[in-house]
Amino acid sequence: MGIIGWIVLGLLAGLAAKILLPGRDPGGLVGTTLIGVAGSFIGGWISARWLDRPITTEFFDTATWVSAIGGALVLLIVYRIFFGDSRARR
Repeated sequence: MGIIGWIVLGLLAGLAAKILLPGRDPGGLVGTTLIGVAGSFIGGWISARWLDRPITTEFFDTATWVSAIGGALVLLIVYRIFFGDSRARR
């Protein structure tokens, strides 16, 4: 899967994570894409490292999507822990 595929996967994974975990997060298309792409990499690394399930390079692989969305959820939770109230303080 090329870089465009990873960006599309990240965008969709970030969007799915925001739907599953609604709330105040870094908004917009760019923020969602960055969290999704980073979550895809983190989810793939966790899956390959601890779950003994290496991620293939196929775009339509279920394990790839589950790990990407899971990684994006982890990033959203970490973001909320550290920066969750930053917008409310204004």
